[in-house]
Amino acid sequence: MSLGTSTPAEPVKTDPSASSLPDIVVETKNLTKIYRDFWGRQKVRALKALDLQIHRGEVFGLLGPNGSGKTTTMKLLLGLLFPTSGEVNILGRPADDVSKNERIGYLPEESYLYRFLNAEETLDFYGRLFKMSGPIRRQRVAQLISMVGLESAKKRQLREYSKGMTRRIGLAQALINDPDLVILDEPTSGLDPIGTRNMKDLILRLKEEGKTVIMCSHLLADVQDVCDRIGILYQGELKELGSVDDLLKVSDETEVRVRGLSEAAKEKIKAVIAEENAELLFCGSPTTSLENLFLDIIQESEARPGKRVRGGGNA
Repeated sequence: MSLGTSTPAEPVKTDPSASSLPDIVVETKNLTKIYRDFWGRQKVRALKALDLQIHRGEVFGLLGPNGSGKTTTMKLLLGLLFPTSGEVNILGRPADDVSKNERIGYLPEESYLYRFLNAEETLDFYGRLFKMSGPIRRQRVAQLISMVGLESAKKRQLREYSKGMTRRIGLAQALINDPDLVILDEPTSGLDPIGTRNMKDLILRLKEEGKTVIMCSHLLADVQDVCDRIGILYQGELKELGSVDDLLKVSDETEVRVRGLSEAAKEKIKAVIAEENAELLFCGSPTTSLENLFLDIIQESEARPGKRVRGGGNA
């Protein structure tokens, strides 16, 4: 992958199967996680029979209120937790296969980086962890710093960075190994509007480069802007799953937008558009907001616990 205008760096992956990724990058089957107390008694059922497929090249949003199972799901995908039952497969391998981590990039909600290092030293350090050669490492560091817009601050120690700059260098660190799957936990948290827009643009750029992105966020407008599909968790259960456009469509209403109609023609609406030689800008179902959809699903889930709200599919 080339992140800048310079000559693309040599591949840093060591897995020969990386060039032929499966269409389904993440798959869970009946995935369940139960936390138990010291005596082995069930304390919390954090995740209940999660069935999920995430496809190559898509941006997938994982949503839910606090305590819904989002963090547990991410830790299960990363292999940091072991499931109580069910299966997790990442990039065609079981989640407990640590070799898969060479092809995963992870941006946690809080990036714990060495604050006395500067941006170049930070990325060089993580490049060494992946055993990248010196020339490839230097080229990769330069590309990533350019990509996240930190060229003017690359010599400053991270302790001098703002929250937005810290998030950007954290993203660069997550991409140092040129991953196929990128997992982002609250990537726009604490950012100002400009920083938020820049982060969303970077996520869309990753998608353009063919990477699969899983984005976990409480900021619903950000998810609506960048995600292809979303899954909504509540009390450990998947309550909704589908494309953003399909889920936000208000199916029992029709919206028509036209330009150039006279006042008389407006009364006739669609029947006279052709006669008036007007331009039909839009005709279809209006959409709600992701915030309204999210709140409706939570309310219906409380009223009907244990049931899918709409019964959306994976496609």
